[in-house]
Order: sequence, then C-alpha cells, then structure tokens
Amino acid sequence: MKQKIIAEIGCNHKGDIDIAFELIKVAKEYCNVDVVKFQKRNPKELLSKYEYNKPHPVIGNSYGSTYGEHREYLEFTLEQHQELKLFSEKHKVIYSTSVWDLTSAKEIISLNPKLIKIPSATNLHFELLGYLCDNYEGEIHISTGMTTKSEIEKIVVFCEDKNRSQDIVLYNCISGYPVPFENISLLEINNLIKKYHKRVKAIGFSGHHLGIAVDIAAITLGAEWVERHFTLDRTWKGTDHSASLEPDGLRKLVRDIHNVNKSLRYKKK
Repeated sequence: MKQKIIAEIGCNHKGDIDIAFELIKVAKEYCNVDVVKFQKRNPKELLSKYEYNKPHPVIGNSYGSTYGEHREYLEFTLEQHQELKLFSEKHKVIYSTSVWDLTSAKEIISLNPKLIKIPSATNLHFELLGYLCDNYEGEIHISTGMTTKSEIEKIVVFCEDKNRSQDIVLYNCISGYPVPFENISLLEINNLIKKYHKRVKAIGFSGHHLGIAVDIAAITLGAEWVERHFTLDRTWKGTDHSASLEPDGLRKLVRDIHNVNKSLRYKKK
C-alpha cells in the first residue's frame, strides 16, 4: 500500500496566483507530493453579516479591514482555479480543492477534479454533501476535526444512503493551528479503521502539528492518505503558515513516508 501525500496549499498563496503556481511547482518537483490542494469559499454565503463585517481575530494576519474582506482578498476566481488545475496537470500532480459552501462546490465540480474535500468546519452541511454525492463522480474527502463520533457515523450513513460511501476518505483531524502533540489523538486512526475500513474507501490523517514524526506514526497505524499544510516561508503573513511545512520539511516527509512504507512488511523467510 503506497500512501498518498497531499500538500495543502490552502490560502498560503496570499492571494497571489504566481505564488500559487510556485507552490505547485515546488510541491511536485522538489517535494514529490501526489496532490496539491487549494480552498474555495463564497464568503458572503459562508459568513453571516456580523461575521463578514467584524475584524479578523488576529489583525496582523488580516488582508482586509474586516474578516469578510480578508476572505475575499484570498479567494481565486473559478477561472483562476482552472488555471491552477491546468498548471498542476502540466507538472503531473493532481489538483484538488476544499469547498466550504454550496456555490463553491458547484463551481469546482465544473472543473471535474479527481477529488474534492469537505473541511471539518462544514462536514455537517448535508445539503453540500448531498450535492457532491449526487453531482460529482470523484472521491469525496472529509475531515473530522471538531466532529463527535456520533456525527461521524451520521456522515457515513448519509453517504451510504447515497450509495457513495466507497468514494469517501475519512480523515482523523484536530482543528488547531498548530496542534500540541498531546492533543493530536493519533490513536483515533485505530477507531476509524476499526469502525469504517469496510464502509468507506480509505482512512487518512490531516495534521496541523509541528515536525514530521507524527505523520510517520500515522501511516504505521494504517492511514492511507497524509495531508499537511505547505508554504514557502513559515514567517509569511497569514494564519496557516506557522502550522505548515516548508519545502525541505515536506520533501523529507514524503521521503520518510515512502521509506517507512517499504519497511512495513514481514520477513520472507
């Protein structure tokens, strides 16, 4: 079993498509990941009027005078996502996107990527999940940060009722940036595998921690997908850079995962 590794670029491009292109190129050519992933939001649909107009909670990371303006600044248009997909294909890496709302899901489906992810924050948005199940044929990846065990079961049953559960990848995830090691709860991978390995396509691990040791443990527990945030510079302005890997870190992570995977076997004699 060869694990798949996702470089979660997210919004670490700072709203600059040229930086996004560079992140794709480095993630593939230097780090050798399998997938690059972005994010797509419609801030006015996703946020209440109050949330849209209030200041960013960390002013130093904001790209606008309000949280809504900050989110708008970091958004790429559908046409720009088409460019990112074509650029990814040119560099022989899979393009994907997390969708945070129904409008974004409809837009990204039109590009027909191989996989679309639902982030932890909206994994109980069943209209969104239902639309993906009914209108998108690729893999649907779902993070489970902030999600109770009963809510995870509800998500899986919903996908089973839609006859789409074998296209679902469930991720063990803790929604913190960065997550202290004692809060990662890595053994939850065991619980997900025990309960869902026959009911969904695969179990993954999405980490927001420091370093790369935990990801190695995740694959030894059975995670088939590993997702890590990726940036060119952890000191850049933005909320996710500090919980991201820089190129050398991601390259070493990919190398170590593949090497450890080769060693996970029994003696032949």
